[in-house]
Amino acid sequence: MIKPSRLFDCLDCQIEKFGNKDMLAAKENGAWNIYTTTQVKDIVNKFSAGLLHLGVSGNDMSDEGADKIAIVSNNRPEWLITDMAVQQTGAVLIPIYPTTNPNELQFILNDAQVKYIFVSNNELLEKIQGISMYVPSLKNIYSFDRIKSIDHWSQITELANQTDSLELEKVKSSISEEQVATIIYTSGTTGTPKGVMLTHKNIVTNIMAGKESFPFPDAPHFKALSFLPLNHIFEKNVSYIYLFSGIAIYYAESLDTLGDNMREVKPDLFTTVPRLLEKVFERIMVKGNELTGIKRKLFFRSVSIAEKYDNNVSGGVLYNIQLAIANKLVFPKWREALGGNVKCIITGGAACQEKLLRIFNAAKIPVYEGYGPTENSPVICVNQQPPGTLKIGTVGPPIVGLEVKLADDGEIMVKGPSIMKGYYKRPDLTAETIVNGWLLTGDVGVWDGNCIKITDRKKELFKTSGGKYVAPQPIENKLKANLFIEQVIVVGAERKFVGALIVPSFANLNIWVKEQGLGNLTIEDAIHHPKVLGMYKKIVEEMNAGINHVEQIKKFELLPREWSIESGEMTPKMSLKRKIIMEKYKDAVERIYS
Repeated sequence: MIKPSRLFDCLDCQIEKFGNKDMLAAKENGAWNIYTTTQVKDIVNKFSAGLLHLGVSGNDMSDEGADKIAIVSNNRPEWLITDMAVQQTGAVLIPIYPTTNPNELQFILNDAQVKYIFVSNNELLEKIQGISMYVPSLKNIYSFDRIKSIDHWSQITELANQTDSLELEKVKSSISEEQVATIIYTSGTTGTPKGVMLTHKNIVTNIMAGKESFPFPDAPHFKALSFLPLNHIFEKNVSYIYLFSGIAIYYAESLDTLGDNMREVKPDLFTTVPRLLEKVFERIMVKGNELTGIKRKLFFRSVSIAEKYDNNVSGGVLYNIQLAIANKLVFPKWREALGGNVKCIITGGAACQEKLLRIFNAAKIPVYEGYGPTENSPVICVNQQPPGTLKIGTVGPPIVGLEVKLADDGEIMVKGPSIMKGYYKRPDLTAETIVNGWLLTGDVGVWDGNCIKITDRKKELFKTSGGKYVAPQPIENKLKANLFIEQVIVVGAERKFVGALIVPSFANLNIWVKEQGLGNLTIEDAIHHPKVLGMYKKIVEEMNAGINHVEQIKKFELLPREWSIESGEMTPKMSLKRKIIMEKYKDAVERIYS
């Protein structure tokens, strides 16, 4: 039995444990094209040998000595194929978000001294070509799509000869678990990108601990749908868990086709971020608002029942009967929209609204929240599948093999084999972040039994001019639980009171405006209408009633457009870039305090 110590060992492990089966799948020319394990292994080996032929090497296998290969692509089979092929040469993969702006992209390519880069399509090719003259280390650009003006990635596999293949076997056997497998540049919410160096050991130990803790069963008949960016360690880590568990990975065409792909693939599981769950729930509620009569009453009654759900405490006979009726008459359509076969959804990357977790789990759509930073490969905690091990409102207990403790100020600290090797070329930052073997996460939390409850980001805590500390995240989560609020950011650092910038849920607001007989208002007109402002004031006042006086929102401003990755206010994993939002909307902030 193979004992995996490198990520690319998943190929031999899958063949040994599960035989030749469907491994990866993608939509090509309107039909699902399935790659078997044997096909993937053959392509990966030819690709690796071709890279060796090009001169790609781990060289002295040091962090700076190993060649760097970048990938800028949407999720597709070629992504993981490239990842494994680069690993087998001893080189280091530099994954870059397709949405990365040109300045950051240029910095990353130069900081890592990238030798070759793989792009998925013509749009990303043009982005790279626009800065390539400023990256002297770059030798060539290859594409996954066939583009006339550029070399196709398959040309590298055609370079491989018998000598290269024999050399590859020697190189593969020489790669240790301590070798850096990838450097992931975290865009974060501020500052220059930092390159997180993760070794094979870091990621593989985290994968195996997550597989044991969750647990992920060996399930060769399962299908997973992948749509979160593989550039992020969360989706990459889970993808390798799928591969080591024999689970086939189907790639969604895009976020726009996600609903169609869900119904086609009928996945058993997938990962997501809270922002996408919020979007799904918003669409469900818009559909509910379109209902009339008894169907409408039954729909909203079912949602109200689901909001009170607690998986660990029985609601009593009457409640259980009401929930059973909701699960018979209303929630089956929700499950069908996700393919009708989902056994678990794992959410991470940001805090998930407790209300959403209760509703989805009540509707027999099991959602498990987890937590961990890129620097820990990434998982620290995750709610688990066995009965009684899911605690809604927490990120679950630490996974096996990790020590977790809270500092005096509540900062979460972790020690274990999955902690990064360090920040690339930044020993100063590494020394600040890893102290006596403990990774300082920058997240603040509390223990809830054996589970962790995240309360805020350490850097996001602010002090009012009166000297009182405010944690914005819990306040924002409370407000976002309201159907009329899409996004929100709490402000008030060094100010006399707490305020908020609120992005309405425009779909639900439009329905409300029509119900109130206000006519066909534009968004700009709606957010300044006295009745609309009065409705939002009531929402804020209701939220204020449940929190401390110093945290209460005294004034707010409604904004006319949603924050997004494309417009620069959100990171690729859909976290808010607070400093950028504050700068973009400084006039709105000033109006709050004028």
